[in-house]
Amino acid sequence: MALDLDYFRKQLEEEKARLEGELSTIAKRNPEAPEDWEVKAPDLNLMHAAKEEMADAEEELENAASTEYNLESRLRDVNEALEKMRQGKYGACAVGGEPIDEARLRANPAAVTCVKHA
Repeated sequence: MALDLDYFRKQLEEEKARLEGELSTIAKRNPEAPEDWEVKAPDLNLMHAAKEEMADAEEELENAASTEYNLESRLRDVNEALEKMRQGKYGACAVGGEPIDEARLRANPAAVTCVKHA
């Protein structure tokens, strides 16, 4: 049975839009590398910032960087899945080449391996 590529394309495109929306709240695209995102630094008036405010801002920046890394990583996976779809290679295990089970793809449309090689 063939995969319903339209279904998976729609799932991936929706996830891509969601991820880009979330990323845009904490990061901006790197103009030299549009696929790369950079965390937005918090606005601080360094002349008048108290040590506690600086520590809070630094912690906020670290949390945003961690979130940005995870979102960007997932976005990369989604974009790779969409590219594989364009190339006609979607749904094949990256390790063994066998078809990835449809249930696995429904759970994670960007999966690159079958359950055996996960």
